[in-house]
Amino acid sequence: MAEKRHEGGVSYHIPGADYFTKRELKRHAGVFSLWALGVGAVISGDFSGWNLGFSVGGWGGMFVGTIIIAIMYLGLTYSIAEMSPALPHTGGAYSFARTAFGPWGGFITGVAENIEYVLTPAVIVFFIGSYLTAIFGTPDSFQPIWWLVGYIVFVGLNVRGVALSFTVTVIVTLLALGILIFFFVSAIPFMEFSKYAMNIGVGPDGAGVELPDGGGPFLPFGIHGVLAAMPFAVWLFLAIEELPLAAEESADPKRDMPKGIMLGMFTLIATGFLVLIINPAIAPGAFALGSSGEPILDGFRTIYGTGWANILALFAVAGLVASFHSIIFAYGRQIYSLSRAGYFPHFLSVTDSTHKTPNIALVTGALIGFVVMLVVWFTQGGTEAGAFIGGVLLNMAVFGAMISYFLQAVTFIQLRRKFPNIERPFKSPFGLIGAALTAIIAVVTIYFQLTDPLYQTGVIGVAIWYALTILYFALYGRKTLVFSPEEEFAVKHREGQVKV
Repeated sequence: MAEKRHEGGVSYHIPGADYFTKRELKRHAGVFSLWALGVGAVISGDFSGWNLGFSVGGWGGMFVGTIIIAIMYLGLTYSIAEMSPALPHTGGAYSFARTAFGPWGGFITGVAENIEYVLTPAVIVFFIGSYLTAIFGTPDSFQPIWWLVGYIVFVGLNVRGVALSFTVTVIVTLLALGILIFFFVSAIPFMEFSKYAMNIGVGPDGAGVELPDGGGPFLPFGIHGVLAAMPFAVWLFLAIEELPLAAEESADPKRDMPKGIMLGMFTLIATGFLVLIINPAIAPGAFALGSSGEPILDGFRTIYGTGWANILALFAVAGLVASFHSIIFAYGRQIYSLSRAGYFPHFLSVTDSTHKTPNIALVTGALIGFVVMLVVWFTQGGTEAGAFIGGVLLNMAVFGAMISYFLQAVTFIQLRRKFPNIERPFKSPFGLIGAALTAIIAVVTIYFQLTDPLYQTGVIGVAIWYALTILYFALYGRKTLVFSPEEEFAVKHREGQVKV
């Protein structure tokens, strides 16, 4: 590569003629595929994780916390729906921030998303392994093999081409939604909301206690319970923001991307609040669900008995698989984009010559996630490591997401302020107010994670991740940037070389 120019502390180079030829993607996705990708990435949150908010907020705290988080995600998704067709590049959040705040702003935002997307599949495949262990009766020590099988199968499906990847996404997403609808309909005759959903009180020591007859207070833990429940409410919507990463594989991103994002968001709001209302309203109730790893299955056992446990567990795995497969797609494109521009090593963005998929990025993200899980598994005592993997890594993913959400919200505000004349095929009806609410709620969630000891280990992990990536970029990456579509758009636009 021959050096072209220096700008803002970074150096751009002109690559060889075949640089972008080796990094081509293939357009395929329409509105329905984008909707399935967004819903599929999130749907596992309806099957597990969200319910742990009952233990810290009670039903009312979780309900109010979910409303607040839903407002944050509405502001975020409407902002993304405006930015994505205006900047239709695979880089997503990095691309938006790169235009608004320059290379360092784009890099810091991209790293936050990278933490979220690499760690979230690791947590999900851990839960998949737990379910398969119960279904097939394998020993707990066999779980790392289930993780490996999961990564091999679904990274393999993503490598085989975008058409197959989206076909699988649509199938497993529709299956997961069908399972949820079946559960909702089955549960309605068994609902006793006051008895089961409101069965959490507070003991003399301030800890939650079960009220056998229900009728407990709406906010048993007060406003603090609402704040404590908010990070768990995030799991009902986490990763819907991945859709812009499919921009260069969308048939018509300027038309389809806003529709796919918002249809996905409204679907998730509906399923999230339905599961929040119906699941705890049947036995065993909110108190028991507050420590359950399988809330939907607990409900199915109440309705159909324990004899169906293995079959119902397979149903639950479908929801986990939908998210696992979809977020593998996301981290592959996210690593690909940062690598193509030179923020990460260039070789990571080379695509398969036949299928035009970022196979090296897909495999690399899987290896990082799998190695992190193995390190935790063996350093934390094997089968005793589950709480760490399911908890701390989960909190790291949420923390990375919150940083990303804050940065995307201020990016939206900056783009509206500094580049008002960019062509915007879609405009957010919430505008600056929606972006500001997103930023404020994200900051509140971050503050709670920083001050709560339960989250601090995950925060430290994110800080280490950031330190290593910033060190790489400062010492080497910033000297080898390339005019990828994201970079070229940002540089030319800031110089006023393109019509806006």
